[in-house]
Amino acid sequence: MSFTPQSPLHALQTEILEAIATGLSFKDVAMLLCRRAEALAPDALCTIATVDEAGLLRPQAAPSMPDDYLTSTDGIAIGEGVGSCGTAAFRGTPVEVIDIATDPLWAPYKALVLPLGLQACWSSPVAAPDGRVVATFAFYYRSQRGPTPLERDIVATCVHLCTIATAHAEIQRRNRRLAYYDQLTDLRNRRSFDQNAAEMLAGPDPVFGLLLVDIDHLKVVNDTRGHVVGDLLIREVAGRLQHLGGTPYRIGGDEFALLVPDCRDACALEAFAHKALGKMVAPFVCDDSEIVPSVTIGGVVYGRDGRDFDTLRQNADFALYHAKRRQRGGYAGFARDMRAAQMARTETIARVDRALADQRILTHYQPLVRLDTGAIVGVEALARMRTPAGDIVSAGAFHAAFADPTVSLRLTDVMLAQVAQDIRTWLDNAIPFRHVSINLSMADFQRGDLDSRLSAAFAVEGVSLEHLVLEVTESVFMDGPGKEVARAIERLRGKGMLVALDDFGTGFASLTHLLSFPVDIIKIDKCFIDKILTDRPSRAIVEALIDIARKLGMNTVAEGVEDAAQAECLRDMGCVLGQGYHFARPADAKTTWQLLQLFAKAPNAAGRESKASVAPPRLQHAVGKGAEAIRKDWC
Repeated sequence: MSFTPQSPLHALQTEILEAIATGLSFKDVAMLLCRRAEALAPDALCTIATVDEAGLLRPQAAPSMPDDYLTSTDGIAIGEGVGSCGTAAFRGTPVEVIDIATDPLWAPYKALVLPLGLQACWSSPVAAPDGRVVATFAFYYRSQRGPTPLERDIVATCVHLCTIATAHAEIQRRNRRLAYYDQLTDLRNRRSFDQNAAEMLAGPDPVFGLLLVDIDHLKVVNDTRGHVVGDLLIREVAGRLQHLGGTPYRIGGDEFALLVPDCRDACALEAFAHKALGKMVAPFVCDDSEIVPSVTIGGVVYGRDGRDFDTLRQNADFALYHAKRRQRGGYAGFARDMRAAQMARTETIARVDRALADQRILTHYQPLVRLDTGAIVGVEALARMRTPAGDIVSAGAFHAAFADPTVSLRLTDVMLAQVAQDIRTWLDNAIPFRHVSINLSMADFQRGDLDSRLSAAFAVEGVSLEHLVLEVTESVFMDGPGKEVARAIERLRGKGMLVALDDFGTGFASLTHLLSFPVDIIKIDKCFIDKILTDRPSRAIVEALIDIARKLGMNTVAEGVEDAAQAECLRDMGCVLGQGYHFARPADAKTTWQLLQLFAKAPNAAGRESKASVAPPRLQHAVGKGAEAIRKDWC
């Protein structure tokens, strides 16, 4: 439809398009359009209603109608015989009713308009580009008549403008949804979470709790089963969180937040958290296999744990971190000591980061000794840090830094380089030793390039990987991708390296790990060794572990052997190797060199007189022996 620049319809079109372009809301545009249409057609009362996704009419503008009418017509389902607007929306064509009192289309609804003196109604559908009816534009008359030619032109213009306005409103709605909703889960996103939390805090009497929910091992699922399955897991967890009563948000790749209204104390929040954990128990089927979602939760209560958003969020993070460290799949509420602990961890990571940059990370070594002959068969490489003041501190002082993947990887690389250099030096000087053990973290396996890192570090010095024993803790199996870790370990063993399960007995499902993962050695934790002479249960456990390892073809190392009595007891039990202060304290490479030479010349030169260390070391270098021959040297 074309208009002359001076025509009223042209002016109407220009005004409405400018209103749309300036960002006026659809409701305001609709109200403006109705008023201008009524000014051009003084005998008509104009209404605009939208049709929602459920097919219900939602009045948007009716400036000359009473509010009661708008309330009465809100939410009416479109259909045949639902007045002029409901029928027009249903049919997709204009509907003219000249006599509301007698027309069957108005039979159920005429009581709403006849008391207002309205006798006729002409309604036109407003269609989206895909053909869906998204709105209706109607003229009501106080006499029994149809539209005039001018009114038809007015309505045609208004319907066209409504089409533009609804399309623009839909774009705005989609943009708002993209801005405030997560596309994968359809939950509100971090931006929405920040905004809603701020609104709750701005209220007169905020009463709520905040839960942070982390999906356990999502990276493992992505790495082993693909991101499609990982996305299904995320959606499944999101769906279950939606039925708890709070408002869930997806605020990160594997992290959700829950704002829990009317939560006044820690007990109520804990009960809600356990309700959420309970929702995760049931498995869901994916690719013909079952997956049981697992989440870990940390929580805070407004007032008790903070009164501003930043403090509440940070304390919830502390609680979540504590829960994951304690046991995944559980809940932890915030406690004040968590903040101090996290601050200490952060400072420790920063100190180690500076030490790495300043090349103040050192490698010390502690011997592993055969309990039957006293021969040193290897040493364990232990990280040490030189402080700016020159003091040397053990790894226990900065153990928290190993939980940071970036720092942990850098520590491993530094240790590998130093170990390779020291092995080269010992070999060049005919120092008698067999193996060097080095500890690996979960981060070393997660990055996926462990083979190449090991090979590169040792290739620089021209040293065989067969000199390496790789020590892993049970947490690597528990927290990592089990099958991937097992395959990685098998590849490393195939290159001649031995693998030891460190701190054995302190984790969960230890015996299962012995059956599931290819290891050569188990290291029995010091907590058991400390009690073997005084505590019958501890002694029985150690004896059982030694027996199981022997039957599985594995060797055992007793960690933390403090005296000759413990060494003799362990030897009598059949334990192969010992490590601890009874034999030697950790020392730098030069001192270790001297110690190895000393043991090579005289078995008791270090002052040991126990039966467990009386024979001279009979082991020579294992260069070129091959993996199987090296393994036999430990027996």
